[in-house]
Amino acid sequence: MEDFEAIVGTDNVITADADMIPYLHDATGALKGSAAAVICPGSTEEVAAVVRLASKRALKVTVQSGNTSLCGGSVPRGNPDEIILSLRRLNSIRSVDAAARTATVDAGVVIETLQTRVAEDGLDFPLMFGARGSAMIGGALSTNAGGSNVLRYGNARELCLGIEAVLPSGEVIHALGGLIKDNRGYDFRNLLIGAEGTLGIITGAVLRLVPTPKVRATAFLALDGIDQALHVLNCLQDASGGQVEAFEWMPGVTVEAIRSVMPELRAPLEQTAETGILVELASTRASDAAMDESGEVALQTTLLSAIEGLMEEGGVIDGFFATSEQQRRDLWHLREATLEALVKLGPFVALDASLPLSRVPEFLSRADPLAEAARLRVLPIGHLGDGNLHYSVVAAEGHDWDPQRVAAFSSQVYDLLEDLGGSFSAEHGIGRSKAATLAKRKEPSQFALMRAIKASVDPQNMLGSGIFFPLET
Repeated sequence: MEDFEAIVGTDNVITADADMIPYLHDATGALKGSAAAVICPGSTEEVAAVVRLASKRALKVTVQSGNTSLCGGSVPRGNPDEIILSLRRLNSIRSVDAAARTATVDAGVVIETLQTRVAEDGLDFPLMFGARGSAMIGGALSTNAGGSNVLRYGNARELCLGIEAVLPSGEVIHALGGLIKDNRGYDFRNLLIGAEGTLGIITGAVLRLVPTPKVRATAFLALDGIDQALHVLNCLQDASGGQVEAFEWMPGVTVEAIRSVMPELRAPLEQTAETGILVELASTRASDAAMDESGEVALQTTLLSAIEGLMEEGGVIDGFFATSEQQRRDLWHLREATLEALVKLGPFVALDASLPLSRVPEFLSRADPLAEAARLRVLPIGHLGDGNLHYSVVAAEGHDWDPQRVAAFSSQVYDLLEDLGGSFSAEHGIGRSKAATLAKRKEPSQFALMRAIKASVDPQNMLGSGIFFPLET
């Protein structure tokens, strides 16, 4: 390891078993590996030098940012010829251009850190998900991360205007111009986003910022069935002029499960809603933040009036309107506690389903019986506004967790998703845990093209070996 130490410094090469433990498993705790060392470069130039040395030594490289992956994408395979390249020291916010509403950052910048910094300029980086306090920009881009407000702002891909990356050859791509329009041939930025570190290591990015909302309006709604959700969403969008920022599905079974292991969290309604929706509107307009004729904040009146109309129709049967920032935070705390609760509830699998919005009710009506037959308890939640359901399962009460039975159930759900025109990977990525599924279910011509691109860019299969492409194929 002396040659790596010469590049990054002795203190930035980790080989002690105890010190490596945090790097060897993903956020689920279920996927674990091992590596010869963790290398922590502090600049793009050091990343490039580490990659060149790894290539010379025929070492495999697993890239790791905040290590919040749920699919094993940041976990090493466990071979002695593998190193982890951690981006945690690439943590500089290089510049913020408030006028252009962009930020240029290192890949190791924590998302929440960036959000805190740009808030000083009245701006926001609108990528919102529960792990943003530890997830980093590089990982978010590499997995094309989503979250609760994709409905309004898009995935990480839509928030990135430029990329800096190190290729498997050690060459550096400098594409940090931040141009909104640039049609000079192939778009390598979009090729690297979502590639999960298999084609190159993202070391920097130019990110799109948006104005911080001046006002928000938040409510928890009980719907008269999941089949009402799309109608409710459309009505709220129409009433607000497209200002719905989040439309989160929180069914009663999941809310009760969360509170069973985290009783300090408040229930949003006295009577549990079988079909619960957390909805939030946000506006940057001063007129929406102003008091209306009734003495209420205008945007909140807009939401409340729309809800009242939906209740008269019967689509919404109950609701809780957040009248303070603390009440709003309580609702979001409950929503974002899902992963922590699942970990406490025991072994689980979170199927990351994406569906056409109109097919969600049919999916649930066909998937739930499959789970019951497999003796599994479904604890779903999801970004219903963009069709992304986190269809999580734990063992049903009185039954053991059987990995083979769970795998068979997952395959049935994937079949169902294909039948309904959906996807088995919405925002969590593929990693190593879903590589075999991708190889089986990706259209053959598209998978062959993926393989050809990988072989062209990384002929040694050095970066992310086993991600996307099962090692046995």
